[in-house]
Amino acid sequence: MNLLIASSEVAPFAKTGGLADVVGSLPKPLHKLGHDVAVIMPLYRTVRQNCKKLTPTKARIEILVGREAVSAAIMKSTIPGSRAPIYFVDCPQYYDRDELYGPKGKDYPDNAARFIFFSRAVLETIKALEMDVDVIHCNDWQTGLIPVYLKTLYKPDPALSKTGTVFTIHNLAYQGLFWHWDMKLTGLSWSLFNWGELEFFGKLNLMKGGLVFADVLNTVSKTYAKEIQTTDEFGKGLEGILCLRSHDLYGIVNGVDYDVWNPAKDPLIPANYSPGKLAGKGACKKALQKNNGLPTADVPLIGMIGRLDPQKGWDLVEDIIDDLMKRDLQLVILGTGMERYHKLLEHIAKAYPDKAGVNLTFDNRLAHEIEAGADMFLMPSRYEPCGLNQLYSLKYGTVPIVRRTGGLADTIVDCTPASLDAQEANGFSFGEYSTGALLDAIDRALAAYADRKVWAKVRKIGMKQDWSWKRSAKEYEALYGKVREKHRAEGS
Repeated sequence: MNLLIASSEVAPFAKTGGLADVVGSLPKPLHKLGHDVAVIMPLYRTVRQNCKKLTPTKARIEILVGREAVSAAIMKSTIPGSRAPIYFVDCPQYYDRDELYGPKGKDYPDNAARFIFFSRAVLETIKALEMDVDVIHCNDWQTGLIPVYLKTLYKPDPALSKTGTVFTIHNLAYQGLFWHWDMKLTGLSWSLFNWGELEFFGKLNLMKGGLVFADVLNTVSKTYAKEIQTTDEFGKGLEGILCLRSHDLYGIVNGVDYDVWNPAKDPLIPANYSPGKLAGKGACKKALQKNNGLPTADVPLIGMIGRLDPQKGWDLVEDIIDDLMKRDLQLVILGTGMERYHKLLEHIAKAYPDKAGVNLTFDNRLAHEIEAGADMFLMPSRYEPCGLNQLYSLKYGTVPIVRRTGGLADTIVDCTPASLDAQEANGFSFGEYSTGALLDAIDRALAAYADRKVWAKVRKIGMKQDWSWKRSAKEYEALYGKVREKHRAEGS
């Protein structure tokens, strides 16, 4: 099949979260399965900084955004480690900025226009480059209008008549909600601004457009696919639409690119190691302790990496931190996000300088160093569509402690005598979203760490598991097949 993956961010060119890692990794295994895969994204300022070779294409597009004609050139490069081309929509007035979506967690005021333009630019690029595309793989609200355009404004266009769509929900909490007058920017009929299509409590909802109009839907774990249909807490007001489309909704757990995340060959960590040769992990731990101003003591070291946001369970961490620091352990944290949690972590660093290392930034090298140097990795998420760090942690022998939700429930098996005997235990999990349940899970992990035989067994089980994209890519291949079959059936 001829596949085009559309995304607002792609690693290593531009990244704010796991979406970028997914889109940067998926083309390689799909290509190995025999498919022609290309990727398209906006050309942000950071792309120019991170992409060593940008080549102009013949394509130049112009699109009406409301009454304004906005033009863009289309540039080209390749996904590192693959032959998959990546196209960049070069529109400086929208994308030549310091941040992808806005400064300090706030949105740019013209984000509606920026991604309305991007959705149409994807289709215009297909036409301008005369691409033969069977399936466009859309990702999150920034591409939510692509399926809408294909079934409305572009439906009569013969160049796109055979093109179907799959829409992937990476996080339903971020929906692309804008005031209703931004509907004028889309060029779509106002008749689509109704409760069953693009309207959401009086606002324009770009995520909803993708959910209603895409041929097939999926999200990034089977448990999350069920959760978002059940309650408002997970469905965020869209559970009704998702229930109506439940027959078209699938769950596929994300994979890991082991060319990038593999302690046996990772160039970003102080020492390499593998399940049979673990000495390097000890060296990584000592280096992590030293670099974070911590004593190089033989105590459990817990790592945390991620967005400082209530979704990630930071309110629980805030409530338990003083109790946690009474235990014989160390903590290293990497992340940025809400100012409230910046202040919390600054307090932790000052109050416990010998027990906590805090890094309020994004640092890819340090992320690898934490995965390699920590003994445990903490993810107490309120909800987690998939999660990638628990999968990285398994490969690095860094035992996850997680809340049992979404992709964390699908990938981490709680350590009990029964699961340990069955060679299935690969971490520690808790169900109730409470400080008591979180502390209990941490204490069980600390007890296991003290029993070196148990700890070695849990760590070994996780390191030997295969969470590579090879498995997930086959599931996506089947999903693309469903898109093509459905699109052909509807066309006939």
